[in-house]
Amino acid sequence: MSSGRTNVEVEGRRLSLSNLDKNMYPEFTKGEVIDYYARVAAVMLPHLKDRAATRIRWPDSVDGAKFFEKNAPSHTPGWVRTATIPTPGSSTGRDTLDFVVVDDLPTLVWCANLAALELHVPQWKVGPRGKVHAPDLIVFDLDPGAPATITEACEVAHLLRDLLAEDGLETYPKTSGKKGLHLYVPIKEPTQAERTSEYAMAAAQRLAEEHPRLVVAKMDKRLRKGKVFVDWSQNNPAKTTVAPYSLRAANRPSVSTPVTWDELGSCEDAADLTFTPAELLDRVDEHGDLLEPLLKEGHELPA
Repeated sequence: MSSGRTNVEVEGRRLSLSNLDKNMYPEFTKGEVIDYYARVAAVMLPHLKDRAATRIRWPDSVDGAKFFEKNAPSHTPGWVRTATIPTPGSSTGRDTLDFVVVDDLPTLVWCANLAALELHVPQWKVGPRGKVHAPDLIVFDLDPGAPATITEACEVAHLLRDLLAEDGLETYPKTSGKKGLHLYVPIKEPTQAERTSEYAMAAAQRLAEEHPRLVVAKMDKRLRKGKVFVDWSQNNPAKTTVAPYSLRAANRPSVSTPVTWDELGSCEDAADLTFTPAELLDRVDEHGDLLEPLLKEGHELPA
């Protein structure tokens, strides 16, 4: 394996890429990771724009140790946008952290070169002067507990979609890239950020009460066997969700992939909703960005 560096220019920015032939996954190199992110950038960047990114890095491949990186490293180029954001109670002991904001292709390639295989973002945006806005998205993470599988998660997804529709809200799905699903709801920014968490928790609890044999909304893992956990907690302003189109770390590279409701309705096993980077790029060619509605103003939360 070569440890050499390759100098490239990306939209006018000079980057020095390293170890391009190093396997980040079995039979999937760092060069292929960077190539994937460069090719998917047109649909991915709008979902990263203005959102403080948590990067999960695997410098020694998915078989090695990982670490979560919120603060911009000391060697961050001056052209990479950062935002200083309050982080009270952070494990770092700091009251603020300088988050990277992935607004453009050079920054996305720079992150990929640092082996940031996964990019996670919150449901809120940060303004040009670092002002943190109220959330403009609600997300539900549907996590099946064995022996339940993604097919049960698809059933719960439809039930949750119908419940939210009663409140006048539109719902858009993607795979987690692993065993579950994420459902997004675009909303108008509420007055208080806590409103989205409160609404998401109440919706999850309603669903669990209506379908107790299939759905659980409590955090206790002992309750999840054979059910689908509707995790509403990622709406906490301090939490993040894997970004649309992000790679996931696993034995084979998979992608957190936007899907259609018809695909959820016809899913018979996990393979039906597991997509490689190449398959994802083909889907983008065919469908465009299935999550484009998230980029537009959503509905107001019900009182």
